[in-house]
Amino acid sequence: MFTRFRRKRLNPVLRDLLQETHLSVNDFIYPLFIKSGEGIKKEVESMPGVFQMSIDEVLKECEVLKSLKIYSIILFGIPETKDSVGSDAMCEHGIIASSIRAIKKAHPDMFVVTDLCFCEYTDHGHCGVLDPVLETVDNDITLGNLAKQALIHAQAGADMIAPSGMMDGMITTIREGLDAGGFSHIPIMSYSTKFSSAYYGPFRDVAESSPSFGDRRSYQMNSANRKEAILESLADEAEGADILMVKPALAYLDIVRDIKENSSLPLAVYNVSGEYSMLKMAAKAGVIDYERVMMETMIGFKRAGADIIISYHAKEVAELLK
Repeated sequence: MFTRFRRKRLNPVLRDLLQETHLSVNDFIYPLFIKSGEGIKKEVESMPGVFQMSIDEVLKECEVLKSLKIYSIILFGIPETKDSVGSDAMCEHGIIASSIRAIKKAHPDMFVVTDLCFCEYTDHGHCGVLDPVLETVDNDITLGNLAKQALIHAQAGADMIAPSGMMDGMITTIREGLDAGGFSHIPIMSYSTKFSSAYYGPFRDVAESSPSFGDRRSYQMNSANRKEAILESLADEAEGADILMVKPALAYLDIVRDIKENSSLPLAVYNVSGEYSMLKMAAKAGVIDYERVMMETMIGFKRAGADIIISYHAKEVAELLK
């Protein structure tokens, strides 16, 4: 006779043995925002617990991360000077190239990922060179600049490149540029399905990257388009991406599952600033059990199919996993 577990009466040890989805500190990449200057550690009002930091403070932060067994970071730069093409992003002495060299010298065991885009570096806040007639990003000119940026990062010591601008053909162009420069071993984690989302609001505070006009809907995904979302990631896989990504995560878990079922590549999710800040503000208002909701959210990402979670919660999750 077939019998079922009476799950409400399971012994706690057996309950844990039967748990299907697990979190590990190794699942996480922690974002760092690096600002020109020294002695800077400025908390972002809209993102409690997240800071703009100068390179010297980032080196201290890496010590904290390693004490929590977090060895993977993704870097975003806030340069002293911005211009129409984002020149700092393509300069070997720019904020990110300088940061990579400093981190790899002080912490050679850190796995350094770099966000590859131009919105933080341009004076107009868009993700590449603007077409003056259409007043949107010129895709083809921007592709060439992305290849230059990727090569600068690789030469500085980056372990992985993560292009986030959603330019058509970006993976092919970056891969060819890296290979030609002697960096065929550097993997590419593509922001392959990145939606035009209101969840990014607080990020634009910390990265100082709000567009000076218009928005990014002409080159980011329509949140209503499921089939297109799958095709975007599969296109990047065909171009040679090593890891795919869905951004944001929380409102798009159906897309995470769709892509997981259609691709054999590892899949990352970006648990974005708005998702983070909502939990922080709800905790401040006393309306949720913050730690339980945070961990339930992380398990949700893994259950949907994520192999990697980029999250501002990573340090708190690591503390709980200890």
